[in-house]
Amino acid sequence: MSVVWALGAILAVLASLIIAANVLVAIVLLCHIRKSGSKGLCFVLNLALADAMVGFTVMGLAVDELSQPFHASQKFCILRMAFVTSSCAASILSLILVACDRHLAIRKPFHYFQLVTGPRVGLCLVGLWLLAAIIGFLPVFILRFQRISNHWKCSFFNLFQPSYMLTMSCLGFFPALFLFLYLYCDMLKIASVHVQHIQEVEQAGLGGSCPPPRATSDMKAMRTVAVLIGCFTLSWLPFFIASTVQMACPECFPYKVIENFLWLLALGNSLLNPLLYSYWQRDVQLQLSQLAAAVKRRVLLHLGNGRCFPGRDTKAPPAVSCLELQD
Repeated sequence: MSVVWALGAILAVLASLIIAANVLVAIVLLCHIRKSGSKGLCFVLNLALADAMVGFTVMGLAVDELSQPFHASQKFCILRMAFVTSSCAASILSLILVACDRHLAIRKPFHYFQLVTGPRVGLCLVGLWLLAAIIGFLPVFILRFQRISNHWKCSFFNLFQPSYMLTMSCLGFFPALFLFLYLYCDMLKIASVHVQHIQEVEQAGLGGSCPPPRATSDMKAMRTVAVLIGCFTLSWLPFFIASTVQMACPECFPYKVIENFLWLLALGNSLLNPLLYSYWQRDVQLQLSQLAAAVKRRVLLHLGNGRCFPGRDTKAPPAVSCLELQD
């Protein structure tokens, strides 16, 4: 019982952090998009919304863990896990869309604004959510993907057949992972070529002593791309590999290990996404710093009024000049 309660508490804390971080980033992105009109940031905004939805759906599972014993019907559990799966699928697909957008911006910078238009962005987002809903609600419509279980816990392996996990892995995750790796490795290659070209110019004595801004930004982009690839792969790959291996060898990866540890690692990607992608966007950093400064000013003003500092209802002490202090 203590292990189950601890798992519920971890899920609740993780879900709360996911919701808070992604909602904050979504608000900042929405304000920035309204000011700048950037279409590409709509994909990052959609990623934040999808990850926030992951947090909301996981919070329901955390409540179930903490309110044990919880007896839910089979249909209720299937619908709940379908929403969880759809949210996770939307998050992964949003990562792919962000990667495609960045790849297009680097590959075709002069045609980017002609290709990335409002209707096309909207069409991509509608298609993304439709595909995520199909992936998540596939067991609802295909009954052979469901597993009849009298166990009270709403979880993947209690509700879904291994064939559904294999279908998600082979037709969903692994193709998305390979596409994700290809796009970011290609961007990494382009950035490395830029850096190499700039270094050659510097060695020829044409670049000056200080590294140009392009070289600095490209090197930063290379580090960021490496972090993005590493976080996404380390978060989701163990879960899908273990789920696939568990079908052939149930003793190798018990489903409790996958659900209690590897799935938590995968959910951690929804917490890392707003931190990584907001750090990548310099304009988002500026918006966050301005928002933090505004909140800090309001808090200090409120504390100052509470401590009877000069405010609206108090009179400020008379000003004393330096000459009066000397006298």
